Amino acid sequence: MEFRKLTIEEENIIVHKATEHPYSGSLLYNKKKGLYLCKRCQTPLFRSDDKFNSHCGWPSFDDEIEGAVRRQPDADGSRTEIVCAACGAHLGHVFEGEMMTPKNVRHCVNSLSLEFQPDESEKLQTAWFASGCFWGTEYHFNKANGVVETTVGFMGGHVEHPTYSQVCTGTTGHLETTEVMFDPLQTSYEELVKLFFETHDFTQTDGQGPDIGSQYLSAIFYADDAQKAIAEKYIRILNDKGYKVATALRPAETFWPAEDYHQDYYDHKGTTPYCHIYRAIF
Repeated sequence: MEFRKLTIEEENIIVHKATEHPYSGSLLYNKKKGLYLCKRCQTPLFRSDDKFNSHCGWPSFDDEIEGAVRRQPDADGSRTEIVCAACGAHLGHVFEGEMMTPKNVRHCVNSLSLEFQPDESEKLQTAWFASGCFWGTEYHFNKANGVVETTVGFMGGHVEHPTYSQVCTGTTGHLETTEVMFDPLQTSYEELVKLFFETHDFTQTDGQGPDIGSQYLSAIFYADDAQKAIAEKYIRILNDKGYKVATALRPAETFWPAEDYHQDYYDHKGTTPYCHIYRAIF
């Protein structure tokens, strides 16, 4: 069996059975359709249909692909460890009796133990926008036609796995950012860029509304040259209209999801944003 070369962080978890920090994994909020493979040997372990949000801080599944996951007593004897049945890679732990799903099982898995393989039919695209407090940014994109999923978090800084408290100090370099997954058959990146400009003050240079600080600056993080060209097009249009656009264009970097309580904030509170108001411009 051929093993994939692991990074030091991956080896620490997969071989030495460490645990990644809660709410830090790149696959925690992944909602695309597909398979989750063993990071070391590429064996399919879990299906996306069995993934659920357990609010525990790690990707959770209430079922595994038959025969792909092996259970064994944990070293401390108090929990049940799960490993890849093919290569023995440490995945995490399994818990029963919590009544979180009808199957009453939770496979709690480290993101670094997994590799996601999207379904070939999955045609979703991703965009990243920063326009002040990410609660308000997400609120408007959540309601846009063609948007399948939104996640708030941080992008553009120099600290790995930043917390909300760290970012609020203004010393990590991150911007509060909203990741937007959208169906290009129902909407376009161009429409999302227009919505971005129409829901915040893109001329403000020190934050957004009453939220002052570098973490609240306006920016578009583009995934490729095509996205960059569209963003540049609308900045030119706005400049021609007499606006002095302060929005920065930056290549996309690692996106770090924010803590669970920040996700869909206004929907949970039943209120509306205080500094993000829609106004037609284009």
